[in-house]
Amino acid sequence: MKVFTPVLVFQKMPTGKGRDKFSIQCLECFGKNLYIGTKEGVVEYLTVNNTSAEESLSVREVGKRQMGRSGAVSQLTAVPVLNHLLVLWDGSVTVLNMFSLELLPALKKIQNVSLFCISESAVQTDSIELIAASTKRKTVSVYKSQTTLDLFPHNLGKQNIIANKCGKGEFILNGPGCLGMFVMKNGTSQHPPVQWPDGVVDAAVHFPYVLALQNQTIYIYSILDQQLKQTVPLQSAKSLVSTEESVFVVADKEIHRLSPVPLQDQIEDLVKNQRVDEALMLLDRLQDLLPKDSYKDLHKNVICTSGMIKFYREAFVEAKDLFIKGELDPREIISLYPAMPVMSEDFTPQTTAVSNAKDLWMLSRDDWPTYQQYLIFLDDFLREVRPTGQGQMCPQDIDSALFKLYLEQGEYGKLDQLVSSQNNCNLQMCVPDLEQHRRFFTLGLLYQSQGQHFNAIQTWVKIVEEQSEDPSHISVFQHIVNTLSNLEHKPIIWKFVDWVLQRDQEAGILIFTKKHTSSHVKFAPEEVLTILSSYPLALTLFLEYLVSELHSKEEKHHTMLVTSYVKWILQSIEDEYNNKTSKEEMRHKLQQILWQSPFYNVDAIYNQITPSFLHVERAILLGKSGKHKKALQVLVHEEKDQQAAESYCRRTSAGRDRKFTQGVFLSLLQIYLESCQHVITAVDLLNKNAASFDLVSVLRVLPDSWSLKLVLRFLSESLRGTVHDKRMRGLEMSLAKVETLRHKHVWMEATHEKIRVDGGCVCHSCQKRLTGPEFLRRPTGELTHISCHGGESGH
Repeated sequence: MKVFTPVLVFQKMPTGKGRDKFSIQCLECFGKNLYIGTKEGVVEYLTVNNTSAEESLSVREVGKRQMGRSGAVSQLTAVPVLNHLLVLWDGSVTVLNMFSLELLPALKKIQNVSLFCISESAVQTDSIELIAASTKRKTVSVYKSQTTLDLFPHNLGKQNIIANKCGKGEFILNGPGCLGMFVMKNGTSQHPPVQWPDGVVDAAVHFPYVLALQNQTIYIYSILDQQLKQTVPLQSAKSLVSTEESVFVVADKEIHRLSPVPLQDQIEDLVKNQRVDEALMLLDRLQDLLPKDSYKDLHKNVICTSGMIKFYREAFVEAKDLFIKGELDPREIISLYPAMPVMSEDFTPQTTAVSNAKDLWMLSRDDWPTYQQYLIFLDDFLREVRPTGQGQMCPQDIDSALFKLYLEQGEYGKLDQLVSSQNNCNLQMCVPDLEQHRRFFTLGLLYQSQGQHFNAIQTWVKIVEEQSEDPSHISVFQHIVNTLSNLEHKPIIWKFVDWVLQRDQEAGILIFTKKHTSSHVKFAPEEVLTILSSYPLALTLFLEYLVSELHSKEEKHHTMLVTSYVKWILQSIEDEYNNKTSKEEMRHKLQQILWQSPFYNVDAIYNQITPSFLHVERAILLGKSGKHKKALQVLVHEEKDQQAAESYCRRTSAGRDRKFTQGVFLSLLQIYLESCQHVITAVDLLNKNAASFDLVSVLRVLPDSWSLKLVLRFLSESLRGTVHDKRMRGLEMSLAKVETLRHKHVWMEATHEKIRVDGGCVCHSCQKRLTGPEFLRRPTGELTHISCHGGESGH
């Protein structure tokens, strides 16, 4: 992996005057200021005029300072906030002015130091936190605020002790056992150590990488996973200096710069080599270093590439989650499958190629069980993204692919569920496929879901007429009825309603009576009655719907319903629609409406049934006209049903006063007495209904020839009832008297109470003064004018 690019940025050319003793020992860089410490104890101050990563630095010498007669300058560190340059020479730290290189005698030297490093906080304050390795104590320690914290011992030569800053308050140290250790100024660590080669002479951090220099080779490790990422060979390299932009490599007479490869290029290279886990880790940790849009695009690419790798490894659950997380265009997956349609003409696959990719067409031919697992994945993935924003990018492609998948795999349940709900299947592709597979019912569902209701119903009609497909034509017929009953397009309903009624009048009437609440189509009763005139059973059922369900009060509807019942009963039982319901049930319906409905035309119905055997119905109609005795005669003499006559009396007198009830029962008794054949019936009528007769009226009409024994039971019950009624009336009168006395008592108590009225009393209602002696007092004690009380009573 290439994470840094080396570039030569400075080279000391030979002077041509004998042996050149110049040798770079250390380097410090801050902005355009470059400081070089030499082996001869010289500090050189240079400035640079550009910082391009691809070009050599153009430098200009500003000044130099000889630290002493001999000895190398082993370390330089700039403190810009103080304008100081810290120089480690001859085992001591000396402070110079970073521009004039003049010595600052006010700052005392720090003796016996083999190396040092300052904290990042020195950039913002006027104090320095320094970490140093002692040549005498053989320990690595942290100096802080007049205290010392020993970290670990060392037994290396001073040239091999490493302590470089790598962040705010953090340092990279070479610890025991060839470990690069990250240590905070409080002695703790926030990163695991890096295992690097033996004999590392210097190290630097350029997040997220740590660079270790050993044997003229730079080893570059990731701080994130502690793995080696790159090696860079450089001759005569002796130290490393990290800046915000790059890392400088110091050689004897040269300075190289390691410029980091752009983060985006690093990630794309990792993805290309299928090192997606590394790419994700790198991307997530360095998210803040990228523009928001670049990060988002990179993140999606890495996630989706990882999904592709999982996909071809048949880790389908993980692959699906990654595709959804990465918001992968579903067409990228659809296009991988043989014979799967991609309807978008402008679509071009964009996914990164992966080395473990499989040819799914070859797989479908050579390893069908494995290919089946890929088909299951396609189903799961497309169904999950279908309702999401990700799926709305290409709804037609998704639905058409699912359609093709279900049809080819014979998953007809899923197919019908797909096409019967709202979908975006491409009709030009789907219709021929369904016709080829002879899935005509499904074809109708597809037409219906896409708003082509006429084509849908026409397709189902063809199934019913030709009986060409399972499910059976009966269920398809019912589906047609349900569709028409929910349809909101009248012309289509009128187009097919005759076809439905000709096959099943009971089912066909549901088109008009089983309207769902969501439907906005309203049929005027008259237009429905007109079309149903040729279908007697359907007409009857619709009239029942108008009267019973819609509670129509129109005389026409009630009269037509009664007439339809009469016609049905009177017509031959061999008519086809008569087989649906028994005569007894129809007569019961007729009698019920004759009793209950007050809206039909009595005379018209009576004229229809007069010459027929419908005697009970004729009696009901006579009763509606108030001709109760004539009605009873019809029941007794023509229907010859004494039970029906007695029931007539009870039903007619229900809710009426006692006098009416007694008159109706007396009429039935007289009819019985007119014929000697009904003597026993008359006696039974009296004995069972004694309470319904007036005793005096009965005694007047009874024949003189009857013995007391015949009517003894009637007389006993009548007398008992008369005595009971008399006693009840007496009891009611007594209760009324008690109530009257109670009211008088309350009134007397109220009148005996003294009420004081003076000039300050006002009426509770009108708030005016009570000026006269006449007034009213409420039970709650308020006083009002008599006139005001009258006004309140009116309200």
